[in-house]
Formats: sequence, structure tokens, C-alpha cells
Amino acid sequence: MSGYRIAFFGSPAFAVPVVKALARAHHVVLVVTQPDKPSGRGLATSSPPVAEWAKSSGAPLEQPASLQSNPGFEARLAAADIDVAVTAAYGKILPETLLAVPAHGFLNVHASLLPKYRGAAPIQWALICGERETGITIMTVEAGLDTGPIRHVRRLAIHPEETAPMLFERLSHLSAETLLEALNLLAAGRLRVERQNDIEATRAPLLTREDGRIDWSLPARAIYDRYRGVLIWPGSWWAFAGSTVKVEGMGLAAGGGAPGEVLTVAPSGVAIATSDGAIILKQVKPAGRTTIPAYAWAHGYGVTEGTILG
Repeated sequence: MSGYRIAFFGSPAFAVPVVKALARAHHVVLVVTQPDKPSGRGLATSSPPVAEWAKSSGAPLEQPASLQSNPGFEARLAAADIDVAVTAAYGKILPETLLAVPAHGFLNVHASLLPKYRGAAPIQWALICGERETGITIMTVEAGLDTGPIRHVRRLAIHPEETAPMLFERLSHLSAETLLEALNLLAAGRLRVERQNDIEATRAPLLTREDGRIDWSLPARAIYDRYRGVLIWPGSWWAFAGSTVKVEGMGLAAGGGAPGEVLTVAPSGVAIATSDGAIILKQVKPAGRTTIPAYAWAHGYGVTEGTILG
């Protein structure tokens, strides 16, 4: 099989289609992921999805705890005699000493249209901000955070009701296609190098729990877009009766009233007014309980039309 000798740096499920595509078209001679870590209620040790793929496929695997001041790993990478390294949601900062090892450097698969949404959560923030389009940018890795030159781009329309899990899935597969296109262009000597316009840059930092808090004074569309973006974590929630209520199902609704005012309580859901329009809660999860229909929650907690939610 012809193709490049590649070291792949990636960890979560998002990166699995990318490394699989690379393995079909090129030589993946080294896979690098985050270390195994405890997870779940029993805190059993589990491997990142990319590490699981490497183990099942027989690809050489490294899981260094740190890449900083790690001459042993740098020597391991140099010994692999790679042409190019690829990163896709690896989750660790690469020291400059590593970036010079591959002949063609490091290419990063980033899930936004750079320079917009630089950072660790570009998919979530594109949804939160109500973007109608996103995409995949293949870029050269530099010392800065997603600041390197743009090499190749594919665009993707965002559906109006698409949530983070849905968009993650579509962009994951688009990442694989876009990367293979970029490598073909690299081999042909036609892969562009375009500096980013830093003035147009926006940030996409890791989400915090507070990013999921519902602000009823915002327009309905903004509340719904945030719900779409934070659905994986931390989820949309608000404080009520001294506790929190997490939203497991939400949609847009007709109507209006004071922000946070309950407009209707029906088996189809609980409609709540915002500053512009309304949203409907379909399923909720009170603290310490399982997910229940919003209608059942309202009856259980004495929520009726006219109630103002905090």
C-alpha cells in the first residue's frame, strides 16, 4: 500500500472515524492517546475510544501521561520515521520540540471554520451561538491555540434543530473525508497555506456547569440554541424550589408572557415564556430523580399556569 507514514494523536469517539480512514489509505505507524482513567460509578479503568481501536487493530499505541519534557516519547516519535502527524481531539498541548519531528509537520483536524471557534468546544459553541454553518478545518499545528495556517476546509450546514450529539456524529465523518482530501493534496504539492485572520477569531473554551443555566430573560431561540449546544454536558438546567431541574427534552413554542412564566401545563409539555416567544419543556430530571415527563413534574411540584420559574 502506498501512502504516508502517519502518527495519529487522538482520544475520544469523535476521532475514531478519522484514524480508521487513515488506516485504510495510509500507514498508521503510531497511535497516541490520553492515558486510561477511572470512569463510571465503580471507577473501573477504561481506555479512550481511539486506544480501544488501536488495541483491536494491532496498531502501535502510546499513552504518555505528559508530552512536556518527555525525551523518551520524542525519541519514540522520531524512531517511527513518520512523514506527517495528525491530531484530532487529542486533548493535550504539543510541545514545540515535537512539532518539528515529522517531515511535513503536524496537521490538526478542527471542527469549526477557523478562525471562528478556536478552542476545545467548537461544536458546542457554534450551536450555542446559533450558527447556521460550520465545518472542518485542516490546519498546521503551531505553538498557539488553533492559530496555525489553514490548509483545507469543508463546510457543513447546521440543521435548525440539530443537537450537539447529532452534529458531533456528522462532523466526525466529515473530518475523515476532509483529512484524506488534504493528504491527497499534500502528496500532489497542492495543499494551500493560508494564514488565519486573528481579528476574526472567536473562542470556544471548555464548557462549565454554569454554561447550562437557563436565563428566562433571553429570547426563546437563544435558550433553545444553548440547550442544543450543552446537551451532552452540562445540560440545560435551572434552580427551582431550592434544587435544580435538568432539561432532557426541549422545543420552541408559541406564546408570550413574563420571562419564566408558565403558560400551559399539558401532557405534551410545559410551555414557558421568555423575553421573546416561548419554549416547551418535554422531559425533565429533578435533582436525585430519574427523567420524567415535564407534565408529571409540574403536577408533582404544584407548578401551574402563572407560576414563575426561577
